[in-house]
Amino acid sequence: MSRRDSLHDSARRTLEKDGWVITDDPLILVLEKTLLKADLGAEKFFTAEKDNRKIAIDIKDFDTPSVISELEKTMGQLQLYQWALEAQEPERQLFLAVSNAIYLKHFKKPIFQLVLNRNKINLLVYEPEQEVILQWITH
Repeated sequence: MSRRDSLHDSARRTLEKDGWVITDDPLILVLEKTLLKADLGAEKFFTAEKDNRKIAIDIKDFDTPSVISELEKTMGQLQLYQWALEAQEPERQLFLAVSNAIYLKHFKKPIFQLVLNRNKINLLVYEPEQEVILQWITH
């Protein structure tokens, strides 16, 4: 199994506290006979009028010497996950989960904003200490 980011467990608990049912940990995806592992799969059941909403979450702590290298790697992973989801589970929406501290430190920078907007990356911003979701940012 690949190394989990340091915020994995708190992200999972945050989603569960918000009413999400974790269905996969990790979410196994297949793309052209290659196995990929997104961090979590989750479902939240809304009222009957809203139907079911399904998401896939990739959690990143960006705890590396080079955040740009980590951003490049993350964008490649997310693209592969998105392609696999389109084939396997097109109803599942992909999100990148980051802590509020990382969001404020890095994701306000122009290069991060450019990458998110151009690649239409959805963000889940949460507070790991309090285990609460602060923002859902969809593109």
